Amino acid sequence: MTASAGNTGTYVAPRWLPGGHAQTIYAALLAHRPHVSYRRERWDTPDGDFIDVDFVDGARAGPLVALFHGLEGNARSHYALSLMHAVRDRGWRGAVVHFRSCSGELNRLPRAYHSGDSAEIDWTLRRLRQIAPAELFAVGVSLGGNALLKWLGETGASACEIVDRAAAVSAPVELAATGNTLDHGFNLIYVRHFLASMKRKALAKLARYPGLYDAAQVRAARTLREFDNLVTAPLHGFEDADDYWQSASSKPLLRRIVLPTLMINALDDPFLPRHALPQAHEVSPHVVLEYPLAGGHAGFVSGRFPGKLDWLPQRILMFFEEI
Repeated sequence: MTASAGNTGTYVAPRWLPGGHAQTIYAALLAHRPHVSYRRERWDTPDGDFIDVDFVDGARAGPLVALFHGLEGNARSHYALSLMHAVRDRGWRGAVVHFRSCSGELNRLPRAYHSGDSAEIDWTLRRLRQIAPAELFAVGVSLGGNALLKWLGETGASACEIVDRAAAVSAPVELAATGNTLDHGFNLIYVRHFLASMKRKALAKLARYPGLYDAAQVRAARTLREFDNLVTAPLHGFEDADDYWQSASSKPLLRRIVLPTLMINALDDPFLPRHALPQAHEVSPHVVLEYPLAGGHAGFVSGRFPGKLDWLPQRILMFFEEI
């Protein structure tokens, strides 16, 4: 398999929904979401915490598709429901892996989750491998995509013993570029959305563990940089936001990926500027780059109004079926 230079793929945005912001917001807030029934399992983590995994049960011998969600996402996020619906329709099995504190219940430890949490990806996928008699496929969206790509790069050839194929969607592979882009202009509307739940969790954690950080500063945070400096970085062993963003970015590791991996990033994604997108020489020959002209951030709405969210899951599963 050879890396493309970033072909545009097959996605075409509908005329009635132009622009990256429209695609991003409509998909997240207004698009129809299919109904999916989940079965939840709680897994204790190696460090004494827990995560919740929501399963879609299909054919026992069929492939299992594991999804790692984006920042403050969950099994009810639009991309999770659309993917798990498509997985179920194929008779496959699905699993939405919740990062800590994202399943509706605060986790036990002071730490939570972050964009480069590849250790969490590792033990989760190894456990899923034990219950997947057929193929195991991994998908990461946004933050989950960056963490998955980082794990793939760090693990190298060993990843092929655990996962059969992988896909990353709208992954912020260069976190500094994403953080600096989101913290300015219209993009602050997304930051306010994220910070609303992130602050609530941070303050709830502070009630359990007094002294972790200053409550007034948490409430006053207005940008991702401010929040990451205050909460995310120190809780997860980083010096500050700059150290976190640099250390957790997957882009420098993309050359080391051995597993067949699909990367989909829209050129109008408001979260990641074009100049930060990896080019063919920055990824391994096993990585397929698809850069649709439009689609926003994890949007990719298609069809006549009111539109559907089926292009993305079908493209991902088609890539998995090439095995």
